[in-house]
Amino acid sequence: MSYQVFARKYRPKTFKDVLGQDHVVSTLRNAIKRDRLAHAWLFVGPRGTGKTSTARILAKALNCPEGPSIDFDPDSPICQEIAEGRSLDVLEIDGASNNGVEQVRELRENVQFAPSHGKFKIYYIDEVHMLSTAAFNALLKTLEEPPEHVKFIFATTEPNKILPTIISRCQRFDLRPIPTDTIAKHLQFIAAEEGVSLDDPAAWAIAKGADGGMRDAQSMLDQLVAFCGETITETNVLEIFGFTSRETVAALASSLLQKKSPTALDLIHQQAKSGKDLGQLLAELIGCLRALLVTRLDSSSGSEGFPMEVWEPLTKLAADVPMDRLLAIIDTLADSEGRMKWAANKRLHFEIGLIKAIQSLNDARISDVIKALAGAGSIESLANTSQEKTLPISEPAHEPPAETIPESPPQPKQETPPPEQETPVSKGLEALIDEAPDEPPASIPEPISSPPTDKPTEQAAEPTKQEAAADDSFYQDPLIQKALEIFEGTLKK
Repeated sequence: MSYQVFARKYRPKTFKDVLGQDHVVSTLRNAIKRDRLAHAWLFVGPRGTGKTSTARILAKALNCPEGPSIDFDPDSPICQEIAEGRSLDVLEIDGASNNGVEQVRELRENVQFAPSHGKFKIYYIDEVHMLSTAAFNALLKTLEEPPEHVKFIFATTEPNKILPTIISRCQRFDLRPIPTDTIAKHLQFIAAEEGVSLDDPAAWAIAKGADGGMRDAQSMLDQLVAFCGETITETNVLEIFGFTSRETVAALASSLLQKKSPTALDLIHQQAKSGKDLGQLLAELIGCLRALLVTRLDSSSGSEGFPMEVWEPLTKLAADVPMDRLLAIIDTLADSEGRMKWAANKRLHFEIGLIKAIQSLNDARISDVIKALAGAGSIESLANTSQEKTLPISEPAHEPPAETIPESPPQPKQETPPPEQETPVSKGLEALIDEAPDEPPASIPEPISSPPTDKPTEQAAEPTKQEAAADDSFYQDPLIQKALEIFEGTLKK
């Protein structure tokens, strides 16, 4: 048998072999088990996350001899034909090459024919977003009401380019980037099967560089085996693909947190001189700072592949940096990363962003000003100081004429607390609020005015009994009495 690359040789054959997409696999398995099969599925996700492999496994489960079944034999003749793309009942169509109305019309004519061997006739269209608008519109009616023996499976990396009328007729599954540790473990499995020695830092470096794509990681491992032979180390990975070691990233992060600008700039110069990808280095630095921030919030989080001998000193350095400063550093570097993507001189933007990040550690923020002001003195001490200069609300005044204002009942004598038990203004207000009654106090009566004349008239003689009662209830209100007691004042009648 001719040589096969790892991406084809170790392609998943059953649902159990699909890695990192448990939410998709569980839904499809339950749908097949309960006989709730849709007529169209749409798989969305980045490259190398298993869209085509999952589509072929679904086709095997539907057209296997005992199907539909989730426990099919991947070595059966029908499943072998589907896996190799030779099945007459499972047609794989490239959306980029067959994106015209004529191809869709031909598809509409062929869906009327019954399958030859399996139970369903399955059309798998890869990169379906490449179809033209006219082709999408020609497919609408067939997609909405296909024959009972027809199933459609679509795959795309850009769902925003698909018409909403197409998406609404499909069950959509979003395949996520595969976690780095999952890719690293699978690479170790492949290396063991091939008799290759792959150390853990090398596997992690490959998985990190693959950025969530299993196919990319397998292709990189294939290339490393061709270059290195039976033993692959992290140094080999860094040399071939231009990645940056974890130690270098940790050293750059340490220089940043310690505000050592010359050391950080020298590290960037060395990496640029050796031909490293500075964009990748900046992304690694941002990932390291993010891991430090997450560790501050959750101590059980992982170390993002950093060896413990470099990770523990980093966490101690980050512990002395406030959370808002870490967030500001990450924000500054993220802005620089966005500018580097379109800049010709990437090193310049990297260095400027790094210097800005170091300077932000020394900036005075509004939170620092508030803390400094709060430490100058407490509110309680200010209240005690102001109490010595506070006068009572009002002093007793001369008695008004009996003809204009009615006499009020005698006020109870207010006892003045001893000087050592004087209550501060702030505490008096709190006590006043706590002892306030649930019901609001009586409303303040309207003042009784007399006409501007020298002789009293009948209207200005004496108030009615209702007004006198309202007056008394106001003066006798517990809230008013408590205020008089606290502030040592009297009410002017």
